[in-house]
Amino acid sequence: MLLKKQIFSVLMVTLLVGCANMSESQRSTATGTAAGTGIGAAAGAVIGALAGDPALGAGIGAGVGAVGGYLWSSHMEKQKQQMEQVTAGTGIEVTQTQNNQLKMNVPGDFSFDTGKADIKPEMQPVLNSMVAGLKNNPNSQVNIIGHTDNTGSDAINIPLSVNRAASTRSYMVSQGVAMNRIHIDGHGSSEPIASNDTAADRAKNRRVEILMFEPQQTQTQQQQLPQNLLREQPGIQQQIQHQPLPAAY
Repeated sequence: MLLKKQIFSVLMVTLLVGCANMSESQRSTATGTAAGTGIGAAAGAVIGALAGDPALGAGIGAGVGAVGGYLWSSHMEKQKQQMEQVTAGTGIEVTQTQNNQLKMNVPGDFSFDTGKADIKPEMQPVLNSMVAGLKNNPNSQVNIIGHTDNTGSDAINIPLSVNRAASTRSYMVSQGVAMNRIHIDGHGSSEPIASNDTAADRAKNRRVEILMFEPQQTQTQQQQLPQNLLREQPGIQQQIQHQPLPAAY
């Protein structure tokens, strides 16, 4: 807990000092990097702008922004926006979960016929967009969960749901994603999101949930962040030593 407070203190002071000392072009770079990503990314963006290396700032902001669950980086936010564009008007839901996973719920209209594990052709463009995101963000991974409607018994539905997840993974692997980045599971008919009383509702339950996530940095990397940052940016270190902490802290 003390470590987290120290990291927060260093970055808050860096953010305040950095903003005051940046040129107009540096402010523009920092603003673009930090947009919509929270205080961790904002501090990282300022540091990156001062150092003349936006990529450095993005990495720092990503590490600090990981508070519980998975990492929601600028890569993840961009992927969410792309998936929303690709799936607009299709009935496919794209959301950010509470623990920072990018969740895509693909119902039966786009995924599977009753009793089948072969993905429909309509689903391929959606998966292609997810594949592109995985290739652009090599740190990300995917968890695919298959579901069925209530037609048939558990002895049929559970293996079928696993096969649907496996079929989805096979397609993504065929498009160039390493298999060890994709995890699969099947829940059968145990988690319906609709009543199963109509064909339309059964199609909603006959689905796959694709969750893309970016693991957090290791604790060791987080502990090394402040020391490495100060060693590499002596000018920032000097300013921080003479700058009081924000009153709010």
